[in-house]
Amino acid sequence: MASFQLDRIKVSWTAILTLAHFMYLLVGAIIFQILEREAESNSRNHFQLEKLNFLANYTCLDGPALEKFVKVILDAWEKGVNPSGNSTNPSNWDFSSSFFFAGTVVTTIGYGNLSPSTMSGQVFCVFYALCGIPLNLAFLKQAGKCLTVHLGRLKRGMVSVLPYKVLSLFFISGSLLFLVIPPLLFSYVEGWTFSEGFYFAFITLSTIGFGDYVVGTDPDKEYIALYRSLAGIWIIFALAWLALILNMAARVIEIVAVLTYPVVRGTAFISDYSC
Repeated sequence: MASFQLDRIKVSWTAILTLAHFMYLLVGAIIFQILEREAESNSRNHFQLEKLNFLANYTCLDGPALEKFVKVILDAWEKGVNPSGNSTNPSNWDFSSSFFFAGTVVTTIGYGNLSPSTMSGQVFCVFYALCGIPLNLAFLKQAGKCLTVHLGRLKRGMVSVLPYKVLSLFFISGSLLFLVIPPLLFSYVEGWTFSEGFYFAFITLSTIGFGDYVVGTDPDKEYIALYRSLAGIWIIFALAWLALILNMAARVIEIVAVLTYPVVRGTAFISDYSC
């Protein structure tokens, strides 16, 4: 009987976690739709209006000719060429940019604003990612272990300080180093607001990588040669810190799950609720 009840608890936790995950996605979809759909509609209407005005002012062009030119612009954008730039702009495949791109491949960020267009480049990218992603995961795992060891030493060295205070110090100092100061620098260099810089930093470090904001891509700005390379190095080390933070958050959820298990016949069954 106890075994049956224990299995029932395991199934219940799996069902609760599945339902919570689905509901979280559902709520996110609804909120994103509410926040973004009207802006998208306004942008679409504005674009259509500007296209009609352009055709009215330049009568030598017809609709199909304009559509063809727009397609050329989109093709150039997909290949990493900014249509607002000119032929004197720095290459998207100089060393600094290539180093940055390599970092986005192995970290699986993949902004999508730049990708190989040659067959040889695409084939190399496949094998480079195939070997680089496991290598990056191994590096992040080892870096997380090192951070955990140093965090443990910090706890032992500060015996008079409660553990949660040590963790708070680790979180706050890391946030300043990886999520506050870099966005300030990016905002200054790129001309973004701080909220845009912070948004870029978190979307990057969470490996979501939408590609709507990418450093070093404005053709009207002159960047130092190693700017994007330094950004790539920031990504690697900040990922290690954020991975440890997210791992701690996952462990907190597991602990809460254990503590909130239902009591069966006066006995709390703590089981393998991960399946």
